[in-house]
Amino acid sequence: MPDPALLLPAAPPQPLGARDIHLWFCEFPRCGPAGNRRQAQAFLLRVLSAYLRRGVDAGELEIGAHGKPALTAGGLDFNLSHSGSAAVIALARGVEVGVDLESPGRPRPHAELAQRYFCGPEAQWIKNTPEALRETAFLRLWTAKEAVLKALGRGLAFGLDKLEFDATADPPALLRIDVAGGTAAHWHLHGLPLPSPWLGHLAWRGETRNVRSFHDVMPPV
Repeated sequence: MPDPALLLPAAPPQPLGARDIHLWFCEFPRCGPAGNRRQAQAFLLRVLSAYLRRGVDAGELEIGAHGKPALTAGGLDFNLSHSGSAAVIALARGVEVGVDLESPGRPRPHAELAQRYFCGPEAQWIKNTPEALRETAFLRLWTAKEAVLKALGRGLAFGLDKLEFDATADPPALLRIDVAGGTAAHWHLHGLPLPSPWLGHLAWRGETRNVRSFHDVMPPV
């Protein structure tokens, strides 16, 4: 049985202030790709309902041109990422947030993928990373890029190489962003405080915000 102390309450444990970002993380019982997507959607609606203090259903979500969901009524900015049997949600007011979650363990040619999708210095850094550490290094950089793209409301088609990071920093530091009006100095990147093996990043543009993290437990749906 889930620990009742970890269950998401009817209202958030802390108010979401104008300078706050809240992160919610949840691991689900494994039930295949379709079931995991269903549980991530249920988790999102559960969290939105808690913050808005009313029931929120899927019909209140609209999908942007590049796949980012938003509430049709507005009033709350959020972003969802799910990977396998876990999901993370970022919530804020008055700022677009992006979050990306990954878990190591899927065999992939990381050096080759970095060469194809990343900037030259980033790809070289991945290639030079010892093989035992290469997957984690690749996913740290991948989730940093994805989080910024999602905060922009863009998809992968925008081009991961249009974002260049100092991959040696922790979290990776944005050096360049090729988008109209984009200035790297205006961006914040926050490593997600997640249990192993999960890793990911939160991104937003603008003023410094207070990031608070919470953990939810929910039954299978």
